[in-house]
Amino acid sequence: MERTTMTHRPDFDEIFMDLAANLSRRSHCVKANVGAVLAKDTRIISIGYNGPPANTYNCDKEWPESGCPRDSKGSCSLALHAEENAILYAVKNGAQIEGSTLYVTLSPCLSCARTILTIGIKKVVYRDSYAAFKGLDRDEGLDFLRQFGVVVEQYG
Repeated sequence: MERTTMTHRPDFDEIFMDLAANLSRRSHCVKANVGAVLAKDTRIISIGYNGPPANTYNCDKEWPESGCPRDSKGSCSLALHAEENAILYAVKNGAQIEGSTLYVTLSPCLSCARTILTIGIKKVVYRDSYAAFKGLDRDEGLDFLRQFGVVVEQYG
């Protein structure tokens, strides 16, 4: 059968970033909704979105106006970041993460960047800047990843 019209055929970066954006809609966080996809060789290894650990509280249900209580640094006291959830789920299920690519809707914070480097992720593709979201002057997580040889690309 011959195609009569040209249709857009998305590349895998587009597919995985679209999936990360859709996953962000699952978040229970009232401050930010972030999604992540961990992929290798055009295959999905794991997915994640930000929110509290399983069997704790859903912030949008418990604290719909303010979100979860803040820690001593003013950050969420319960939330796991989307990339943390994707990595933890992959590790829990024995997936081979080394050499993979992480697609995330918000660039990694410094803490997540350290985990990304340690676990052997080779590339991070992000949509929005964590520094811009937090009102910081630079993306420390991205600087850290670049310093130690992880490829970093902004999507779009």
